Amino acid sequence: MTRKHPFSDLTGKSVEELAQLETELAAKRFTLRFQHAVGQVENTAEIRKTRRELARVKTALRTKLA
Repeated sequence: MTRKHPFSDLTGKSVEELAQLETELAAKRFTLRFQHAVGQVENTAEIRKTRRELARVKTALRTKLA
């Protein structure tokens, strides 16, 4: 059983696509944080997944720009 690396699919995207994905994930993270504070989040693991995916996108973007 092979595991797909989540970072490998980001390396094929363009800088514009990565920047767009970064803004979407940042907005999603913001929304999830507020929902969590109010107690409306059913799946708290989604917060962690979003935060990590945002970090991956930022890393890929920085790699492309460097």
